[in-house]
Amino acid sequence: MNQLHRYLIKKGDLVEVIAGAYKKQRGKVLEILPKSNRIKISGIHLRIKKRARPIQKSTQDGLVATETPIHISNVMFIDPKLDKRTRLGRQMNEPGKWVRYSKKSKDLLS
Repeated sequence: MNQLHRYLIKKGDLVEVIAGAYKKQRGKVLEILPKSNRIKISGIHLRIKKRARPIQKSTQDGLVATETPIHISNVMFIDPKLDKRTRLGRQMNEPGKWVRYSKKSKDLLS
């Protein structure tokens, strides 16, 4: 896998799963785990972690579900302008400043 790929998708990006049991589902990136090339996506690949007891009257008890990481090669970035899957690229915007861009719409991303 290209080592550059893991740095193009960032926390908070909207991505779509392209392989596996959660194919064609979308969610925001919650966390990136660069050592294992995995990411956590909100609402995707949930797993029951533990039973939680209520600490106060306002909190609920029961089973707590958390997102488990999936491999970064199984997701693609969603272009905010076109609302379609796209690849990302990098280009030099200013001297020494790299910027991400969408390969379909050619728009610069933050």
